[in-house]
Amino acid sequence: MTSSTGRKVTANIALTLDGHYNGPAGPADFGAIAPYVTSDVARDHMSRIWENATTAVLGRNNAEGFLGFWPSVAGDENADPRDRGYAKWLVDTEKVVLSTTLTEAPWERARVVNAPAADVVTDLKATGEGEILVNSSASVIKPLLAADLIDRLYLLICPEITGGGGRLFDDGLPATRWTLTRQETGSLGEAAVIYDRKR
Repeated sequence: MTSSTGRKVTANIALTLDGHYNGPAGPADFGAIAPYVTSDVARDHMSRIWENATTAVLGRNNAEGFLGFWPSVAGDENADPRDRGYAKWLVDTEKVVLSTTLTEAPWERARVVNAPAADVVTDLKATGEGEILVNSSASVIKPLLAADLIDRLYLLICPEITGGGGRLFDDGLPATRWTLTRQETGSLGEAAVIYDRKR
């Protein structure tokens, strides 16, 4: 078991009732999640994920996808202030992009690291201050769960069953206990929950 010293590692992701972070059509299939991420509950939840974070850890797909969307939101005076706050934080914060294929960082204030997620996060925990947020990247969250390196999970549970797609909690993870720290439900049936690792 890892020690609780060093920086807190948090992870944020939206899941369907059957535990998928995308639908059966693949990584771009967000039909069961998209209707819920712009609700007030989801936006308030998103504001909480980054308030103490000073480093964002992303997989390549999310780093490239976010780059195509969030910087324009940061500069949009008509955007929801919560979206804009998150966008500005994401643009301005230190970003570590885990990739085996990228040769240069797709963002400013970003660096590409080709190394196992657990090794990278263990190094980050030992240096600097503030929380390390693994931002919606299942490819990074999964190995960190396997290594018991995540201290807090921010989950948005969407009330749909996809019947397939990427699954976050694969069999074979180490048994761990979690404390429900916060829960809020929205008018569409979505639930924003925060679980803290009980060590």
